Amino acid sequence: MERDILHSAFILHRRPYSNTSLLLELFTPRLGRLPALAKGVLGGKRNNSAALQPFQPLLVRLAGRGEVRVLAVGEADGEALPLKARGLYCGFYLNELLMRLLGRDDPHPRLYQHYFEALGALSRGIDELEPVLRRFEIALLRELGYQPEFDRLADGSAPDPQGRYAYRLEEGLAPAQLHDPGAVSGRTLQALCGEVDFGDHERREARRLMRGILSHYLGGRPLKSRELFQSRIGNK
Repeated sequence: MERDILHSAFILHRRPYSNTSLLLELFTPRLGRLPALAKGVLGGKRNNSAALQPFQPLLVRLAGRGEVRVLAVGEADGEALPLKARGLYCGFYLNELLMRLLGRDDPHPRLYQHYFEALGALSRGIDELEPVLRRFEIALLRELGYQPEFDRLADGSAPDPQGRYAYRLEEGLAPAQLHDPGAVSGRTLQALCGEVDFGDHERREARRLMRGILSHYLGGRPLKSRELFQSRIGNK
């Protein structure tokens, strides 16, 4: 029975519900993204909400068959991933992308693994955070069926590292027109494919390129996590 199955999970978002409960948005490899109600976990002697935080690996057992499940069991599955400073804001960004783009009850076990690995990299406090974000963005888009391809042009040829290219959503990569504001270098495309390391120039171009692509699928609505990051730390 479903009630007897323990699921690996992360909390993407949580908010109070009534005086003693939490409404959670969970991300699991087997069930995808789904809402769950954690009853009676706030306040008093039964306050056991400490583990029900974002970036904490969980094991959960769910009950009910309605749109909102009931959290029958929610316990830590290891240590919380210690995201700090810029890494913490990047984690909020990943969570918001999943909330905005991933449909409910649509399992993506490979995407769950990408998410887990991205959080792990962010928690290690590495200097190169942006390549982690770019890899996750690409993995998310591919899992959703959008398939951005940066290793070949629309005509099948490989981009020249010294060339300049524009990405058209309906067509793919093509040589950029003169002074095309959305153009990126062939080397930036190689960096997005993991073939070369990101330099400062490649990071800036890759960020601009992925922001434009994601904006289309986000319906042009800005991300709150990005605005928070820029207000607190700045867009570097």
